[in-house]
Amino acid sequence: MSSRRGVGLSAFQNRSALSTSYASHGASLRSTHVSSLQNQLSVFQSLLHNFALQHGDTIKSDPSFRAEFARMCNAIGVDPLAGSNVKGKSGGKAGGRGSWWAQMLGGDVNDFYFELAVRVVELCRATRGENGGLIGVEACRERVGKGKGIGGGMDITDDDVLRAVKSLDPLGSGFSVVTVGSRQMIRSIPKELNTDQSTVLQAIQVLGYVTCSMLEDNLAWEQARAETVIQDLLADSLVWVDEQCPEKEYWSPIAMGSDDL
Repeated sequence: MSSRRGVGLSAFQNRSALSTSYASHGASLRSTHVSSLQNQLSVFQSLLHNFALQHGDTIKSDPSFRAEFARMCNAIGVDPLAGSNVKGKSGGKAGGRGSWWAQMLGGDVNDFYFELAVRVVELCRATRGENGGLIGVEACRERVGKGKGIGGGMDITDDDVLRAVKSLDPLGSGFSVVTVGSRQMIRSIPKELNTDQSTVLQAIQVLGYVTCSMLEDNLAWEQARAETVIQDLLADSLVWVDEQCPEKEYWSPIAMGSDDL
């Protein structure tokens, strides 16, 4: 006859008490961990605030330094453009708290990106007839940097241009950054490129130009398909046609140097 005793009610009660103890201990650890993280975040924000105040002028004037500062913010999940307020609303100079970036630097540094965004919008609109509303980020930076037709130049980087375009998102402006082939482009029209159009633009980036026969031979497209895609791109001013060749050649202003735009 076995001498083992069955599990009684007290065993279940002990197990329940043990589970409650573990849960209580876990909650205590989580609370301590959260409190520690909050303290660390508070210290870091204070240090970041002092750093931003000390180097505010450099952040505003030096594009490389500004980009590195922005990357540092992104690395800890802080978006410098988050919570930006437009002048005239409850922002810094109107008596409100303003954006995080403005508070950090003690002024409305977002004005830099707002001004840059305005210049990007002006440039995209001015060149829309030439490029169909699709301009390379690098070309945009060079044109804005030189200040052609939109006032004085600005010392900026591609990263600044991308952030300026991002700052337009809350306005529902239709401006966005798309990738065509290996290049980042700013699209200032709401129309989406379909797969065939993107393929043709990528081919132009590589080859310099395309013809309908080139598309038919290399992509195994039917003549009607190649001609339809080309005509759609021509209608949107995304490609130009050279009729002086034996077969019409189609070039894209996007693939040309910024001086040709």
